Amino acid sequence: MSVLPTRVLTTREKALQINLDGPPYGTLAEIGAGQEVANWFFRVGAASGSIAKTVSAYDMTVSDAIYGATRQYVSRDRLRHMLGHEYELMVERLGPKMGGDSVFFAYANTVRVRAYGDTTQECHGWMGIRMQTSPGSAPHDLVIHVRLFDTQLNEQQEVVGVVGVNLIYAALYLRHDLRAFVESLRDNLNPWRVEIDFLKFSGPDFASLDNRLCALQLVESGLTPAAFFTAEGEVMQASEFFYKKPLLLLRGRFDPVTKVHLDMMGSARAVLRASLPEGSPPPVEIMELTMNNLLEDSEKDRGPATAVDKASFLARADMLQALGENVLVSRFPEFHRLGAFLSRYTREPIGIVLSRGLLEELFEEKWYALLDGGLLESLGRLFKNELRLYVYPAVDPATGECRGAVEATVVPHLRKLLEHLFDNRFIIPIRATRNLELRYSGTDIRAMIAAGDERWKELVPEEVARGGWL
Repeated sequence: MSVLPTRVLTTREKALQINLDGPPYGTLAEIGAGQEVANWFFRVGAASGSIAKTVSAYDMTVSDAIYGATRQYVSRDRLRHMLGHEYELMVERLGPKMGGDSVFFAYANTVRVRAYGDTTQECHGWMGIRMQTSPGSAPHDLVIHVRLFDTQLNEQQEVVGVVGVNLIYAALYLRHDLRAFVESLRDNLNPWRVEIDFLKFSGPDFASLDNRLCALQLVESGLTPAAFFTAEGEVMQASEFFYKKPLLLLRGRFDPVTKVHLDMMGSARAVLRASLPEGSPPPVEIMELTMNNLLEDSEKDRGPATAVDKASFLARADMLQALGENVLVSRFPEFHRLGAFLSRYTREPIGIVLSRGLLEELFEEKWYALLDGGLLESLGRLFKNELRLYVYPAVDPATGECRGAVEATVVPHLRKLLEHLFDNRFIIPIRATRNLELRYSGTDIRAMIAAGDERWKELVPEEVARGGWL
C-alpha cells in the first residue's frame, strides 16, 4: 500500500489515495444520513479502483428485506448485520475473480441525523468496516459510535462523510498504531462537532489488542469525555448498558482496590436499594477512574503529567473486574459534569459515592471560578436530576478519629447550604463497617508493600492480594 504522509491529509486526499491504491476494494452501505461517505469517493475520481457497490437502504421495509428485521435501526446490532451481509456478498461474487490480489472490505453506517422539524432527539450513529488485512485473509471488524452536535442537517451529513472516510483510511493504513488511528478519526473536523465514544477491534490480527486500551485512548485523546467497559472487559457504549437503570458510582484512584472501597459501595448499595420502588432493577455499579488518577507517577515530580500509565490502568481495571465491577474511564474533574453524563442515559435514580473528605473539597469555592454562578451553579447542575451523593466517613488526620458526613467541615457561610442538602436528602450519610481499615490509604498500602510489610494483605480483598497486580 501507499507510503503514509507526515502531515494530516484532507478528506479529499484520503479518499483519492484509497481509490488509487489498488488492493482495497469494497462496498459502502449507508442508512439514515444518505450516501455521504460514498459521495467522497465518487467526487474525487478513480472510484472504480476501490468501489464495487454503494447502497442506501433508506426505507425501513427495504432495509429489513436486505438485512433482516430489527427493533432499532440505529444500533450496533443493525450495523453488524449490514457488515455481515455486504461482506459475504463481496467475497462470494468477486472472490473467484479478484480474491488473489484484492483486499476486500465492506463499510457500513446507520445514523440518525436531524429530521425535519426535529430539535429534541439525539443525533448519533454506528459506523464500521469489515475487512481483510491481506488478500484472502480472514475478516476483521473495526466499529465506532459517533455523537453529532451540529444543529443543521447538512452540517451533520458533512460530519458523517468525513468521519466515514477517516475510519476507512485509518483501518487500511493506521491500524497498527492505536493512538494515530484514534486521533485520525476526527481529522478535518472541529472537536465540538462530533464525539466518538466507542471503538472496538476484532479479528485474528487484533487478538493481542486489549479493547480496554481503545476505550482509554478515546478519552486520553479527547474524542470523548468518558468510555465504559463491563466487569467482563467488554467495551460498550454507555447507553447500551445504562438505559433505564439506576446507577451507583464510586470514583477513586483504586491503587490498589481496598476493602474500604468495597465497603463504601456496599453501604451505599443498601441505602439506594431500600429507596427504589418494588420491582426496580438492581443498580448498575460503576467504578470510575479519572484521567488525572492515571497519569504516570514517574512524571508527576517533574511537572504536569501528560502520559497515561497504561500498565497501571490495566492492573487497576483487572483488579476491579476480578471483583465483578464495571469500569468507567473519564475526564470529569467536576462532579456536575459527571452527573450530567450519567443523567444523559437514564432517568432512574443515580448515586455517587464519596468520602467525607471529598465532600469537604466539593464545597471549596475555588474549584468553580469559571462558572458564572460559582458553587451554587455547580450544585444546581449536579442535583438537577435524580442524583444523590452518598457520603462515607473518613478519619480526621489531625485527631485520628472517624467522622461521618454530618461532621464535614465547610466555611461558615456555606454551613446552612450543606444542612439544607442533608435535610432534603440530596446528600445522604452512609455508615462504615470497617473503621480500622479507614486509617490506611492506598499510599500507605503501597508503602507497606515496598517495605515488605505483610499487613497490607489484610487491607485489600483476597482476590486483589493473590492476583499478582501489586
